[in-house]
Amino acid sequence: MTRTATALAAFDAINAQDPEMLDDAGVPAPRALVHARSVGDWVDRLRPDASEALRLAARAHHLRRWEHPRANWPMTREGYLRWRLELKRIHAEVAAGVLGALGYEPELISRVGALIRRERLKLDPEAQALEDAICLAFLEHDFDHFGPQHDPAKVIAIVRKTWAKMSEHGRSAALTLSLSDYAQSIVAQALAPTQA
Repeated sequence: MTRTATALAAFDAINAQDPEMLDDAGVPAPRALVHARSVGDWVDRLRPDASEALRLAARAHHLRRWEHPRANWPMTREGYLRWRLELKRIHAEVAAGVLGALGYEPELISRVGALIRRERLKLDPEAQALEDAICLAFLEHDFDHFGPQHDPAKVIAIVRKTWAKMSEHGRSAALTLSLSDYAQSIVAQALAPTQA
């Protein structure tokens, strides 16, 4: 087994500990595992030339996320942003521990962490590819679960913000997704021109 395969298997083993289950082609599977594999698949599709660091970051970007629920932070915009920032730091630290134990060099570990934190988004093509893949995996696997739990106006605003974070390449891929009627309706409203 190559070192990349060994690292990906180690990340999968951690993600498989997520107690929340998600339907994966008719079979219940840990949410974090389904999401990480989907992000990895999207990275492979968007960037067939993906570096080892990008492939590792794709599978490691949500490590142990379920241990840090949103409810632990203030339910404000500032609380949300602090939660997101803290999660990225945690995910990068867990990934660094795994990669360090496998003998990865510090430079590559540092690069994986930078990608997980999505540093220099819009300027770093690999960070942008990871962001696109995360957004696509969310639309594909989590949107129908997440959306109906929230006010439609809030969900439409989230889709608009998500769309703004994506590259043209990522947006093109999103338009090829087979979405539920609910998701199609929300996305159509989010992408409709706003009235001045």
